[in-house]
Amino acid sequence: MAIKQQGSNRVYTRETDANGRSVIRVQGTNLDENRAFIYMARHFHALGLPVPELYWVSDDEMSYTQEDLGDTILFDAIRHGRETGEFLSEERTLLERAIRALAHVQVTGAQDFDWSVCFPVPAFDERSIRWDLNYFKYCFLKGTQIEFSEPKLEDDFDKMVKNLLSPVTGNPSPVTFLYRDFQSRNVMIRDGQPYFIDFQGGRRGPTQYDVASFLWQAKANIPQSLRDELIEAYMDELSNLQTVKPSNFDKAAWRAALPHFVLFRTLQVLGAYGYRGYFERKQHFLESIPNAIKNLHELFEMNPDLFTQYPYLYALSNDLLFLV
Repeated sequence: MAIKQQGSNRVYTRETDANGRSVIRVQGTNLDENRAFIYMARHFHALGLPVPELYWVSDDEMSYTQEDLGDTILFDAIRHGRETGEFLSEERTLLERAIRALAHVQVTGAQDFDWSVCFPVPAFDERSIRWDLNYFKYCFLKGTQIEFSEPKLEDDFDKMVKNLLSPVTGNPSPVTFLYRDFQSRNVMIRDGQPYFIDFQGGRRGPTQYDVASFLWQAKANIPQSLRDELIEAYMDELSNLQTVKPSNFDKAAWRAALPHFVLFRTLQVLGAYGYRGYFERKQHFLESIPNAIKNLHELFEMNPDLFTQYPYLYALSNDLLFLV
């Protein structure tokens, strides 16, 4: 049975294998991407992290079967909170379990990791940052038909690159795994516990990016008060990891750097929504654009330092409100 996908070009089907197990067969379209997932899934599973077990891989590595984790994604499990803004206690519990488990994937998962397998790049660096900023500029901003100054926009981009790559981010370990697309649609829930999927775009990088992706996901509609609670839970989990020395984890510096990653992730997401929505005409992504713009505008309103450092992006966030 085919399984519907929102944005992926991979084909997923639910089958019964020769051992009578329900499995998910994945047919990929890119060999390097497949190899990245296969390596990461095996590496994480061997470390006891919550990812699906791989059962079989084809000789050409273009197809594989993995553990069937069911049909419940976290995005659906928090529907009441998403739609009302009032998250039930069980929804809050699921979110906290997911973000605490993230800390383990980022820190424990980075141990003895072969970064050369990462796709398309092994690390969060200036080149990959500028790819995403250009994604926002060309796939979203130009699609809105808004007139804008490229020199002023690039000035803000230059400042952002410097801030995102600053060594003073408070991260608890010199090497951590950046999941990249850590959001509630990529978290499966089975027996009340989170399991992670679609991590094949991961690479070496700072931990704030994934927290920003998760808590500021456009359609998750998580209120700031709950975000703050979940950030505290996440930092508490990081602090308790055996491989993390408390002296290495500067919580104040970590929190100070977080808004820059939230801004960057929001721009990257708008680029993705623009491409999938404006160019591929996928309705789900078009519907997500207003929420992402609200996140962008609210982020500036809540963080005065951001519109001091990125004045032109702040002005654009106001101009974009007509799309909300």
